Amino acid sequence: MRALIALLAGAIFGAGLALSGMADPARVRAFLDLFGTWDPTLAFVMAGAVLPMAVAWLIQRRLPRALSGDAFTLPGTRRIDTPLAMGALLFGIGWGIAGLCPGPAIANLALAPFAVLPFLAAMIAGMLLHRLRAAGR
Repeated sequence: MRALIALLAGAIFGAGLALSGMADPARVRAFLDLFGTWDPTLAFVMAGAVLPMAVAWLIQRRLPRALSGDAFTLPGTRRIDTPLAMGALLFGIGWGIAGLCPGPAIANLALAPFAVLPFLAAMIAGMLLHRLRAAGR
C-alpha cells in the first residue's frame, strides 16, 4: 500500500510539473532572470501549491497516522545550521545553472531523458557523497 501511495503521489506531482511547464529548464531559468526576460509563471505555480499544502498540514495534525498506516515522520528540529545552509546554497546554484531540481529532473526522464542524464548523474553523486560523509561522522 505504501509503495502504491508513493507511486500515485509521484505520478500526480510529475504530471503537474509537465502540465505547468515547470519541467522545462528554460522556463525555470527565465524565472530566475530578474533583469532580463523574466517569466513569473513559476511564482504562480509555487503560490498555487501553498493552499493545498496548508490544507494538508491541517489534515495531518488531526490524523493519528499516515494513509499508509505508518506513523508520520516529521523533522525534529528547526535549527538553521551549516549543513542546511550549504545544502540550500548548493541546491540554489544547481537550480540556477541547470534550471532543474530533483522533481523536474525525474519528471524529465519521461520528456527528455538524454538531456537530463548529466544532471541526474550529478544529483546521485551528490547524494552518495552526502551519505559517505554522514557515515564517516
